[in-house]
Amino acid sequence: MSTPLVLQPLLDALLEAACLIDGSSLRVLAANRSAAELWGCPVGELVGLPVEDLATTPEDQLFWMQLASWPRSAPLHSDSLIVRADGSSRDVERRISTLALPDGREGWLLTLVDQTERRRAEHEVERLMGELGATLSSSRDAILVTDLAGQVRSWNPAFARLWQLPRGLDARRESGRIARTLAAALPDGPAYARRLVQQQALLLQARQAPCLDDPQSDRDATGPLATDRIELSDGRTLERRLLPQYGQGQVVGWVQVWRDLTAQLLDQTRLELAGQVFDSILDAVLITDPQGAILSANPAAERLCGRSDAALRGTPLAELLGEADGSALAAHRFMLGTAAPRWFGELLLATPQGAAPVQATLVRSGGDGPNSAGCIAVLRDQRERKAAERQIAEAAHTDPLTGLPNRIGLMEQLALATSGAPATAATPCALLLIGLDRFKHVNDSVGHRQGDEVLCETGRRLSQGLRLGDQVARLGGDLFGVLLPGSDAGTAEAVARRLLQSLRQDLVVDDLSLALSASVGIALYPHDARDAAELLAHADRAMHRVKEGHGGDLRFYQPQMNVDRLDHIRLDHAMRRGLAQGDFHLAYQPQVDLPSGAVVGVEALCRWTDPDLGAISPTRFIPVAEDTGFITELGNWVLDEAVAQAARWRAAGHPLPVSVNVSSLQFQQPAFVHRVARVLQDSRLPPELLELELTESILVGDIDAVLLQLRALAALGVRLAIDDFGTGYSSLGYLKRLPIHRLKIDRSFIQRLPEDASDAAITRTIVELGRALHLRVIAEGVETEAQREHLASLGCDEFQGWLYAPALPVAALQERLGWAPAAPGAPAWATLAA
Repeated sequence: MSTPLVLQPLLDALLEAACLIDGSSLRVLAANRSAAELWGCPVGELVGLPVEDLATTPEDQLFWMQLASWPRSAPLHSDSLIVRADGSSRDVERRISTLALPDGREGWLLTLVDQTERRRAEHEVERLMGELGATLSSSRDAILVTDLAGQVRSWNPAFARLWQLPRGLDARRESGRIARTLAAALPDGPAYARRLVQQQALLLQARQAPCLDDPQSDRDATGPLATDRIELSDGRTLERRLLPQYGQGQVVGWVQVWRDLTAQLLDQTRLELAGQVFDSILDAVLITDPQGAILSANPAAERLCGRSDAALRGTPLAELLGEADGSALAAHRFMLGTAAPRWFGELLLATPQGAAPVQATLVRSGGDGPNSAGCIAVLRDQRERKAAERQIAEAAHTDPLTGLPNRIGLMEQLALATSGAPATAATPCALLLIGLDRFKHVNDSVGHRQGDEVLCETGRRLSQGLRLGDQVARLGGDLFGVLLPGSDAGTAEAVARRLLQSLRQDLVVDDLSLALSASVGIALYPHDARDAAELLAHADRAMHRVKEGHGGDLRFYQPQMNVDRLDHIRLDHAMRRGLAQGDFHLAYQPQVDLPSGAVVGVEALCRWTDPDLGAISPTRFIPVAEDTGFITELGNWVLDEAVAQAARWRAAGHPLPVSVNVSSLQFQQPAFVHRVARVLQDSRLPPELLELELTESILVGDIDAVLLQLRALAALGVRLAIDDFGTGYSSLGYLKRLPIHRLKIDRSFIQRLPEDASDAAITRTIVELGRALHLRVIAEGVETEAQREHLASLGCDEFQGWLYAPALPVAALQERLGWAPAAPGAPAWATLAA
């Protein structure tokens, strides 16, 4: 292996420029990269040059001239000057020292240190002056030099810091201590030390063999013989490079270069993690240079922008990001450095599919000014959120069942229609509030799915019956609203009647034909109200007034309705006070067997005479009691009084069954069955003398729970009847399961008998249904002999009504039944058996 290559690793390990000069020819044998950089030419151009060509100052020229005539000149060390290949000059610190070449020849080592660095930092110049050991001591790498036997020869300060060695240690005398320090820090210190010695021996054998035969073969040994990465017990990670040290052409020792990789590996891990985050983050990230041109885009940005990373590179960020008005001022201001270091807001991103709304965070990075700071743009796609917000907004204003606007949507339209002008000058409009009559019975009879179909069909019929510009909405349940802009009372009435007629047409659901009716309340703006809320309240009040009158019609709001509402409240207070003061009493209407004419029972009916208001009709106070919930308390009182009176009649020898009406609210009380049992027990009345009349609304709700309660009543021995049969929507499937004894035909079907064919057909159907179910049928409201005869011809079992007697006080009833002197002139069929 040639002499230059033998010393080349040492030259390359030097930080300063170094050239190896042949002592006989005074030509450059080898040079390191630092020398090439210092002279500004390739290493190959330096090798072979006469050293005099490199001498610029007289001192250098004189030294080499004397050396040519007298080879044993003393080494030279002083400041000097060189001329670079480009003609420029550099002040240098130059050292020329003799050097014994491995082949025995005399050589010279020329080392140069650029003085420019020393002038910038004087302490660095001082460290760079001196011999090779001082130069190595400035290395950031920790260097340990050992001989072939492993004895420590020297180390640099970085090595002392790396291993925390105390100052002032003598390298030769403390070699064992150094070895122990290393062994203690390594996880497998002793074993590693042995392996190192073995490795050095093997490498030494492999390296020295060719050196003896062919010195030129050492040219391939320019790098470290071995590199290890070691994890210490304290958590640090070190890299150890093992390089040979040559002397006289032979390997005379080892140079161990240690480097702490802990921070580097941590930084690398962080960079890798950052790269993974950059690639996997769901938000789009664009990184720009100080001029605002995109340098990099993550996969999410590629997807969001609809362009690849390569296509995005170089594109100005401001071209992609715009504001709602089409400008890009926010991005421009940020890139110009006139905004804060961080900007957050909504922008529009230009994509091939059009502008996409994004939530943008712009962060300045890499510097403080516009010329040095780039930008990191983090973009979050807002298209789905915006679409969801639109859906939520639509859902908030739309009824999910019918697709019509809901209460919120209608109120917004009302607010627009009733705002913006004084009431006297406002554009008129009308609000129709439409409530289906007895829809709850329909819903519970045919099922909720079919009930939903009824509501959807109602919405369609209302929509089809409107003019252009009119607005229909479902406010909830069976309640619909219709806004008629620019309408007066005449137009509103015409539209309302058309809608009512449309709703009256038969509706077929699952082969079941239903006849709907509705109640319509109408309020006019600005005549009836000053704002939307007041208009809705007045329309609602008018609609409820229609419902109180059996529904199926329309009514305009009247100021008197507010007075009526106040009367409603006063009536409720008077009822509660009257019950406590004993102002209520019962009257009893006889129930007559049609074939025999015998009285088979009586119905207890509640009557109220107020000291201030006088006699008040049940048709007036019963709906108020049902509306306020007082009906439960009142119904319990009626039950107690009727059972007590029936017990007194039985004790007097007149066991007459008594029928008592039970409201749905009273029936739903958890302790109702227990209360009936207790009342019977306290009065000692046989349960068969008590009949409870239940309306079809009792069947609303949990039918299984209703059946349990009805069966519990039947188990007491109490008789059960369905009152006002035919006005509701009872399911025949449920009806045959009920433990009832009588069906009561509502008076509305009796009034027009026998002339009205429809009422006659309905009455006949109910009678035949009762017969098929083995139930007795009683008709109420019989007022004429023709009605009685028609019922008898149909096979009806019983009747009650004014034809025989109205509801009578106890004394009058007892007189009529013959328990007192009979009234003269009674018809023959009315001669009753006691």
